[in-house]
Amino acid sequence: MPAKKSNPTFDVIIEQTQDIVKKLESGDLSLEESLKTYETGVTLIKEGHRLLQNIEEKIELLTQESNQEQPISLNIQDDEPEHIK
Repeated sequence: MPAKKSNPTFDVIIEQTQDIVKKLESGDLSLEESLKTYETGVTLIKEGHRLLQNIEEKIELLTQESNQEQPISLNIQDDEPEHIK
């Protein structure tokens, strides 16, 4: 059974993206290396954007359901909130 690939945290994505920008700005990469590095950066930015959207949705859910009697527990890695019983 193949191991599940873990998703990087938002902080890791920011750090990796900053490293990519530095590499690209250095001018030391070949055209092919620059393209591959740029593609990696675009992928990281998309993943970061997805993470931010998920967090925003969870905040909106918490705000909408703040008047419920049962508290809501959110696990940032999950897609759906779990209600505490």
